[in-house]
Amino acid sequence: MMVDVLVVGAGPTGLALAVDLARRGVDAVVVERAEGLFPGSRGKGIQPRTMEVFDDLGVVDAIRAAGGPYPVGMIWQGGERVGEHRMFDPAEETEGGEDSPYGAEPWMVPQWRTQEILFARLTELGERVVFGREVVGLQQDAEGVTVGFAAGEPVRARYVVAADGGRSTVRRSLGIGMTGETVDPNPILVADVRITGLDRDNWHVFPPHGDGGFLAICPLAGTEDFQLVAQFPEGEHLDLSLDGIRKVAAARSHLAPEDVTEVRWSSDFRPRAALADSFRSGRVFLAGDAAHVHSPAGGQGLNTSVQDAYNLGWKLGAVLRGGAPEALLATYEEERRPIAGQMLGISTGVHRGEIRRGEATRQLTLGYRDSSLTRETRPAPGQVRAGDRAPDGKENGVRLFDAFRGPHWTLLTVGEARAPHPLPIPSVHLSSHEAYGPGVFLVRPDGYVGWAGTTTEGLTEYAAGMGVLAGQYSWVSRRGGCP
Repeated sequence: MMVDVLVVGAGPTGLALAVDLARRGVDAVVVERAEGLFPGSRGKGIQPRTMEVFDDLGVVDAIRAAGGPYPVGMIWQGGERVGEHRMFDPAEETEGGEDSPYGAEPWMVPQWRTQEILFARLTELGERVVFGREVVGLQQDAEGVTVGFAAGEPVRARYVVAADGGRSTVRRSLGIGMTGETVDPNPILVADVRITGLDRDNWHVFPPHGDGGFLAICPLAGTEDFQLVAQFPEGEHLDLSLDGIRKVAAARSHLAPEDVTEVRWSSDFRPRAALADSFRSGRVFLAGDAAHVHSPAGGQGLNTSVQDAYNLGWKLGAVLRGGAPEALLATYEEERRPIAGQMLGISTGVHRGEIRRGEATRQLTLGYRDSSLTRETRPAPGQVRAGDRAPDGKENGVRLFDAFRGPHWTLLTVGEARAPHPLPIPSVHLSSHEAYGPGVFLVRPDGYVGWAGTTTEGLTEYAAGMGVLAGQYSWVSRRGGCP
């Protein structure tokens, strides 16, 4: 069997990448070791930037319908409510407005439901996931990669993407190490449970007492379940059974053991932060948890992972279907590894109480100003510069995000910079936009400004190098040749 791209892992990363590749006409296959999709709530917070990605991938309406906003935290002591706890710092007036239509706080959707939605979208696009396929090794050469499985015939692919989690078999097969640290030596239990005796209007927080560990019980939006999280002293054995979780709930709250009526999924972990030493080896790429492992604090892991897929998807599509040189793929690691390192620092800081959830965790300000794909030619750039996320806007009922949606580049002109359309791509004009300022902007398929200028001078040359002009590609790094 020969495919363009073999995606290993059917988590949010692998599914989002497969959706992006499918809409670009790339022949991709997703293989998953398990017999079905992941059943737990683990990554439940979808940040505003990821909502924008889901808009482009065609799943944002389903995501919004499946979830809800985070509830206000309620602190309990001795069976009494003693105060509220706000999980997120309030947004500035400009955040979550017209520039970002999906709010300034994360949207809660249990991970299992996010995966179901992405899986349904992939099926809608005519692709599928092959379950029960455990990768045991791979070999690559100048033309492709041969992947072997514990059962069944090997698969030959032009490229492989490892989206198989923090204990990635593919990463280990490649010999790529991970550099990191233990964020917290105390183990944490997380479980999806059914509970009676607690309202669904609050995230219920029970501060440490007795055995020294906290307990938090959060209603999972769009379901009847609660996510229960409990911390334990270092070295303690965690009982993940119904009886074990009942004991924890009764010991740390006013709940009776029988108030926990069902455990639907449970797991344990020790918070750590780690970054792969490289995101690529030849024709194999690492994405998501295979490339970076986060503390769950701050909700950065799933979001950073989906955006890995979003960055890699358009580049693979350009190489495989647009005729772009393979040199373009080198910019995946160039752009995403620094971002992953930055988000790891934020996750760790939130876990340790050094950083508040707020602007730093929304991911709206992340960008690629230092990328070799970025060209800023204006002598006096506005607030939005080349390399930045391209914000939304509206004029005469037309939204920028509607124009950006799809696997294409978009030409945006603002103010007096309206000019003859030199490129065979969609274009849109705004009379004004405070964030962009006047100018000409070429917006990448992943929603970042690639090129910005006061006129179209130099635009056609840049576009040809990026593969925008009818499949004519001549991309060369401005850092001195193709890496």
